[in-house]
Amino acid sequence: MSRRNWDLPWEEFLATLKPHERPTLPGSPATPDHSTPMRWAYALVGVLVALTGSMGNAAVTANLPQLAGALGVTTTEAAWLPVVFVMTNACMNLLLVKFRMQYGLRLFTEIILIVFLATAAAHLFLNDFGSTLVVRGIAGMAAAGMSTLGILYIIQAFPAQHRLKGIIIGVGLSSLAIPLARLGVNRLLDLDQWRAFYTFELGLVLMALAAVYALKMPPSQRIRTFEKLDFVTFALFAPGVALLTAVLGLGRIVWWTEAAWIGWALIGAILLLTAAVIVEYNRSNPLIDLKWLAGGDIVRLTLAILLVRIVLSEQTTGAVGFLQQMGLGPDQMRGLFLVMLVATAAGTAVSALTLNPTKLWKPISIALLMIAVGAFLDSHATVLTRPAELYFSQALLAFAAAFFIGPTMIIGFGKVLQGGGKHMVSFIVVFSIGQNIGGLTGSALVGTIQTLREKFHSNQLAAHINLGDPETVLRLQQLGGTYAHVIGDAAQRQGVALRLLQQQISQQAQVLAYNDVFLLISGAAAVGAAWVALNHFRPRIEARRAAGRQAQAQAAAAASSAD
Repeated sequence: MSRRNWDLPWEEFLATLKPHERPTLPGSPATPDHSTPMRWAYALVGVLVALTGSMGNAAVTANLPQLAGALGVTTTEAAWLPVVFVMTNACMNLLLVKFRMQYGLRLFTEIILIVFLATAAAHLFLNDFGSTLVVRGIAGMAAAGMSTLGILYIIQAFPAQHRLKGIIIGVGLSSLAIPLARLGVNRLLDLDQWRAFYTFELGLVLMALAAVYALKMPPSQRIRTFEKLDFVTFALFAPGVALLTAVLGLGRIVWWTEAAWIGWALIGAILLLTAAVIVEYNRSNPLIDLKWLAGGDIVRLTLAILLVRIVLSEQTTGAVGFLQQMGLGPDQMRGLFLVMLVATAAGTAVSALTLNPTKLWKPISIALLMIAVGAFLDSHATVLTRPAELYFSQALLAFAAAFFIGPTMIIGFGKVLQGGGKHMVSFIVVFSIGQNIGGLTGSALVGTIQTLREKFHSNQLAAHINLGDPETVLRLQQLGGTYAHVIGDAAQRQGVALRLLQQQISQQAQVLAYNDVFLLISGAAAVGAAWVALNHFRPRIEARRAAGRQAQAQAAAAASSAD
């Protein structure tokens, strides 16, 4: 197809398209049969845009202590930075999907890229915490559009029969950001601290901007979609989700019962979300179709997304947190991060290559089973465990994280298309919030359970320490003896030995607590795998039972007619 046709009025342009080239939904671009060089070009631009949109938050999340030091704030204050990003990112698709439908893909693309460019440039000139917090919030909004844009470009790279594989690859690209950030950002920080990374991010955005303007996507259908009540719903729903995000992201850090604002934020979230539900439930054309979301298939899909995101926190919060507690730094975990990166890429590729639209629940069950095995292997950690011993288990989890995400999105898209596309916003809300809130919930649960179990094991271990026990006395002598050449006073050496013993008890308690968390996650993932498998096979079982009943009825009817 000639690109000159793209400037025709929509109806004339639509007439030039073959049936398989037409947009699936309003706001989505047409998918003409591009030449092979053009397909590669779209693929490269899609990869660039997707990684550009996700690298900033991945770098902040992976290197939060260093960023706290650069801004001169505590780690508790710095924890607001990724939380604010999620606050705005989780809800922005409520408006962005309808914006694409009503105002077209090109205007959507231009606005998203310009806003993202502005946020990247702003980081170079802002050094205070408050301004950085605002910029991270704006970046969350822009990143929601960047991820969508990356997927749409990747889809253009695939012919019609392989377009679902393009969706899986496009969605899976965002999973590469965290291991890439852990591997590469430290080298940039060594050059010129965070200014070096911000310069790098700005360069990525400029490259993406140039690439998108040089290689535009085909036109999309535009329809009038916005209603006044949409903005009322957004004004209630967005702050409600933001407050819930703050509770989940900060609760385990400031501790749930110690900070009064946690309770007030939770109350505010419940009130605002309830008000949004009331508004939407009574609308004839709702922004979020609650009745559709309450359907059995969508509820099961939502629960599956939440479950997988929660148990995957074993990797992001569990394993990495465990190694940090053992005193390992980022440089000592580079090999582990490389394994995660390769396994994530492999998971995305295998998911795309093995895609079977009739068995989309199967990859989710397999992913949960892999998480169960990986977490179980990690539950045998000791104080001597090092990254090399976690390569296999963490590769399983990284593979599973990329393996499940594409099929879940395709399941949702299938349900949207069955309804004629009118539930697109509702599904995007479920998928986006499930991913974001699920991840925060998992981190909150893992962190909370680990803290509680650490206190329990510390008390248990301390209760068994008897200073009159000969083994304890010998251990204290060994610990104190290492300082005999620098501390001459025996009483001081005894005090140092007691502190060292307490540190060893605390370290052992940390290990036992993490092992408890890993074992709990393993059990939850195993139960989830069985539940998803049951849902996968249930239609077949019911069909066989129905066929059996029908055969029995036919046999009975034949016997009665013979009589």
